[in-house]
Amino acid sequence: MEERPESLSRQIYAMLREGIIRGRWPQGSRLAEQRLAQEFQVSRVPMREAVPMLEVDGFVQTLPRRGAVVSSWSVKAANDLFDLRLCLEVGAARYAAREVAGGASTGPLEAALEQSRRAVAERDSYAIARDSTAFHEIIVDLTDNALMRSLMRSVSGRMMWLFFMTSELDPVDALSGHEELLRAIGSGNERVAESVAYTHIESDRLESLVALKRLGIA
Repeated sequence: MEERPESLSRQIYAMLREGIIRGRWPQGSRLAEQRLAQEFQVSRVPMREAVPMLEVDGFVQTLPRRGAVVSSWSVKAANDLFDLRLCLEVGAARYAAREVAGGASTGPLEAALEQSRRAVAERDSYAIARDSTAFHEIIVDLTDNALMRSLMRSVSGRMMWLFFMTSELDPVDALSGHEELLRAIGSGNERVAESVAYTHIESDRLESLVALKRLGIA
């Protein structure tokens, strides 16, 4: 059966997103539509459909006379992301703890943590970034709040990108933070979960900013 254009567009989106995260298409570089369509052996239509999705998720910008250009990180952009994470994820941890206190299972969060442990053991930087992001997404899923889930989806890609860029950081530290966060949410104590989430995100911010400066990002 012939593949639907929407499905093909999502596949192109996923390939471009992974390539941008891995640095195949560096920050500030132009995504040449015709050349990429030839490389992926597709028409230019799914390429044109994939680019707006990348732009919504913060991976590209569409500039006059240049077309789609890979977004560039700055210290301000990283701080903006962490500020949003504080607004969203601290509350999400609180409401996830509330759901657990009401009988919701932490099983999905435990499974995500185990997946992260395997990635850390294998020293796969891309998998570590992917699984760390998934852990935070599942916390938001536990809130049973569709609006929070929607907001998280809009920033999780950039979270993963930043996690991968700062992969020089000790992943065991991040894993320990996730274990602590799981225990806090699993306790069902909203205030404890809120506090642990805030501390985890701020610690992540400080370490990430140091790593970005080492990369020459101002």
